[in-house]
Order: sequence, then C-alpha cells, then structure tokens
Amino acid sequence: MLGKKISSTALIAMAAIMAALVAVTTIIIQIPIPATDGFFNIGDAMIMVAALTCGPIVGAFAGGVGSSLADLYGGWYVWVIPTLIIKGIEGFLAGWILNRSDEQTIPNIVLAWVIGGSEMVLGYFLVQIYMYGFSAALVELPFNIVQMTVGGIVGIPISKALKRMIRG
Repeated sequence: MLGKKISSTALIAMAAIMAALVAVTTIIIQIPIPATDGFFNIGDAMIMVAALTCGPIVGAFAGGVGSSLADLYGGWYVWVIPTLIIKGIEGFLAGWILNRSDEQTIPNIVLAWVIGGSEMVLGYFLVQIYMYGFSAALVELPFNIVQMTVGGIVGIPISKALKRMIRG
C-alpha cells in the first residue's frame, strides 16, 4: 500500500492512471479464444500492480473500469458488465487481503494474488457456462488460469519495485 495517509486527490489520480494502464495492457496483447469469443491478455498483471501497490479501492477501480473499457474499445460489448464486476472484485480482493495482513511478506502477497486471481478465473468460468455452455467454458478455463499466473508472475515484481521507488 502506498501509505495509510493518502489524499483523496492522490487516490483518484492513482486510480485513473492504473485504470488507463490496465486498459492499455489489456488492449496491447490479445490472443483470441474462438470457443467463447474471448481473448487471453496481460491486463491482469496491471490489476495486480494496482491492487498490491495501491490497495483495494484503486485495485477495484483499475481492474473493473480499466478492463471493461478495454472490452468496450475492442468491441466485446457483451463482456463490459461481467468484466466490470469480475475484474473489479479481483482487484478489490487482492488489495484488501494484502492490506489486512500485518506484514507485506511474499507469502501474504502470493495469497492476495492467488485469491484475487482465482476469483477472476471462477467468475469468467461461471459467466461463460451461462453464455456458451460448459464445454466452451472448459476450453477457456486453462487460458484464464495462465492469464492469472502471468498476472502474478509479472505483477508482483513490478509492484514490489514500484513500492520501493515510491518510498525512496
């Protein structure tokens, strides 16, 4: 977390910057998954950076708004609302779990990432079952697991480096 005392202006600015970074990283690399008309992306890495660095409010806003803006921009209109909810919860959970821990240790950071990322995988799986059926959702499940994994492998070190830079 950036610190317990952060102005509302700084919080709003950080949330907007992180949401923009999530949108851009989601748009830059997209690998289509035909079974569900979805795509693999690296936006989860920035969601983890936002949540683990700035906490649950910024994580939720960046994850939900940034990812849903990428869906809107990319023409994935049917996914805008589910993405807003799923990715928002992902960012919130990761930031909240890490903030609840007394120490910012690697096990606590990994726990926050795994729980937040697992919610994303489960959320999309359930929505895809509803929209496309179990078989199609099962096809995309491994891609979402890899996306979650990449999110942590890339996002955790970036968050740790960013925290060091912010603290000076």
